[in-house]
Amino acid sequence: MKKIANVVLNDFTNDSRVLKISKSLSQLGFEPTVVAMCNDGLLEKENVSGVNVHRIKLMTRPWPKWKPIQFVKYIEFLIRSSLAFRKVDIIHCNDLNALPVGLLIKLVGRDKKIVYDCHEYETEINGLKGAEKAAKKWLERKLIRYADTVITVSDSIANDYARIYNIPKPYLVLNCPEYHEQPKRNFFRDKLNIRTDQTIFLYQGGLSKGRGVELLLEAFSDLDSDKNVLVCMGYGPLEGLIQEKAQEHSTVFFHEAVTSDVLLNYTSSADYGVSFIEDSCLSYRYCLPNKVFEYLMAGLPVLTSNLFEMKQLVEKEGVGIVAEENTVEGFRNAVQASLNQNYDTIQKSVFSARKKYCWEDQERVLKEIYHAL
Repeated sequence: MKKIANVVLNDFTNDSRVLKISKSLSQLGFEPTVVAMCNDGLLEKENVSGVNVHRIKLMTRPWPKWKPIQFVKYIEFLIRSSLAFRKVDIIHCNDLNALPVGLLIKLVGRDKKIVYDCHEYETEINGLKGAEKAAKKWLERKLIRYADTVITVSDSIANDYARIYNIPKPYLVLNCPEYHEQPKRNFFRDKLNIRTDQTIFLYQGGLSKGRGVELLLEAFSDLDSDKNVLVCMGYGPLEGLIQEKAQEHSTVFFHEAVTSDVLLNYTSSADYGVSFIEDSCLSYRYCLPNKVFEYLMAGLPVLTSNLFEMKQLVEKEGVGIVAEENTVEGFRNAVQASLNQNYDTIQKSVFSARKKYCWEDQERVLKEIYHAL
C-alpha cells in the first residue's frame, strides 16, 4: 500500500479540503497521513474521521512572531517533517509553502512522487507585494518543475500556470462539499427572531477584508424597509464591526461560526447565499470559493460579485445573479434582480447543479491523478 504524506502548514483543525482529499485517498487504497503543525491544546498524533494526523511540534514555536523568526520556525518544520516522512511514496503538498517539504523528501529518495495542490493563485494572493511576492514567484518557478502533478482550484488559474511555467495544464479539483440532499431548515429565523416574511441573504465564511463584508454591511444598513436582511456567519477580524452594525440596524444579524458537520443545516436556513469577493487581486478574480458550492448544496440560489470564474459558473448553470458592478449600489441592484426572479424555477437549477458540483465528482479526478502516478 502506497504511503502518502499530505502536508499542510496549518494546525489542521478547520481544513475541509485536506480532510476530503485524505479520506478519498484512503478509499482509493492509499495510506495517507496529514502532516500539520502542532499548536497548544492539540494532539501530536490522532485520528480524524478515519484519517491519521501527525502534527509536528516545533521547539521554536514559543519564539516571537517576527518575520525572520517565522522563517526559522519554517525551516525547523521543513527539516522535522522531511525526516519524519522520508520513507513515504508520495508527498501531497498543499500550497506553495509545503512544496519544499516534498522536494526535500524527493531528494532523499529519487523514486518519490510530488503532487502540488494550489488552493489559490499562490503568487497573486491579496496583500502579497514587493520583495515577498518576487521571492514567491521565483520559488514557485524553480520548484514547480519537480512536481509530478499539479492541481488547481479554477480553470483560469490552471490556464495561467500552464502558460507562465510552460507545464502541462494542471488538473482541476474544485473545493466542493460531499453530495447531500439537504432539507430546508429554519435555524436563523428561530435563533435570531427573523420573521417569515423577511428574505434572508447569507454571507458565510471568513469575516475579513477583501471579501466584500463591509460593502454588504453598508448595503443592508440603509434600506427603506426590513424586508431583506443580511446574516453574517463566521469568524475573523470583522466580527466586532458586524456585531456593532447588528446593534444599530434591524436588517443585519451576526451568527458565530459552526462546525462543518452541521454547516449545511444552517446554510439551508437562508434564502440566498452571497459571495461578494472584491476584485483586489488575480487570486480573487479567478476564485471559485467553497462557500458558493456550499450554498448550492444547501439549495440556495447565489448572488456573486462580477468576477470571471464565479460569473461563468452562475450564468452557465442559471443558479443566481451576478452583480453588474462590485459596489454597494451594484449589490443592491443584484438583490432586487434576484427578488424579481421566480424562486422555484431558479431553485430547480440549483438542485440540478449541486449534482455536478459535489466532491464525489472531484474524487474521480483525484483517482485519475493518483492512478497515473
